[in-house]
Amino acid sequence: MKLQHFKKQFFTELSALFPETEIQSFFNLLTKFKLNLTRIEVALQTEFTINKNDLNFLQNALEELKKQVPIQYIIGETEFYGITFKVNNSVLIPRPETEELVNWIVNDYKNETELKILDFGTGSGCIAISLAKFFPKAQIYAVDVSSEALEVAKENAIKNNVTINFVEANILDIEILQEKYDIIVSNPPYIRELEKELMQKNVVDNEPHLALFVKDNDPLIFYNKIADLAINNLTKNGSLFFEINQYLGDKITHLLEQKGFKNCILKKDFYDVDRMIKATLV
Repeated sequence: MKLQHFKKQFFTELSALFPETEIQSFFNLLTKFKLNLTRIEVALQTEFTINKNDLNFLQNALEELKKQVPIQYIIGETEFYGITFKVNNSVLIPRPETEELVNWIVNDYKNETELKILDFGTGSGCIAISLAKFFPKAQIYAVDVSSEALEVAKENAIKNNVTINFVEANILDIEILQEKYDIIVSNPPYIRELEKELMQKNVVDNEPHLALFVKDNDPLIFYNKIADLAINNLTKNGSLFFEINQYLGDKITHLLEQKGFKNCILKKDFYDVDRMIKATLV
């Protein structure tokens, strides 16, 4: 099949589900991933013929998109902080908001080298691995309850040539940490069940609920636990960083201040909503 004919089919069959700009984005990602064609090359090579194996992949991808499976799961990878990460439905797809959290840490500690960092709820490993790339001398530990997620994270660490100490554990079951850390960071589950109806269908239907949702009656359960651990296990000048639910910024700030944290800074993301917080003990 000619590429131009597949493109016409692709746009026609997805037009009822997605805006044209998003369909174009999907098409660009798929043709770059499978055919190694840039957007300009696609436009210029109107007579390009897709071989049978590649066409099978693209047709299957189209069917998955019609079921609203995320494009990142279809191609099995995504970009985060300039790094390529493997993803599947065992891990959340890394978001641009989380890149902002990583960038905050990088900017705050850009003059430091000998750091010890702990990432709770690592998922794909995107936070820990991105920090390891920027702080190559750091000792980095990453915890997750899901063995399947940790398998993905370990593959990503190998793929990106970094060393991470991965630990399989339920955060809520950890009573004590054996070491002190300069940075403790977490993007824990924070979406309340009551907010599920506000979310995109493709997220709710495909991404792991274990990493997304908390009960309505205890939405700060992970923040409370991690803050308790951080009180005793941050270094004197260490910092606690969280990604947060946009509706719970004030409550999380109050929680941290009640526990004795100082200098709580609530920061907005590029959507102009409360999305991350930093706190210290001094």
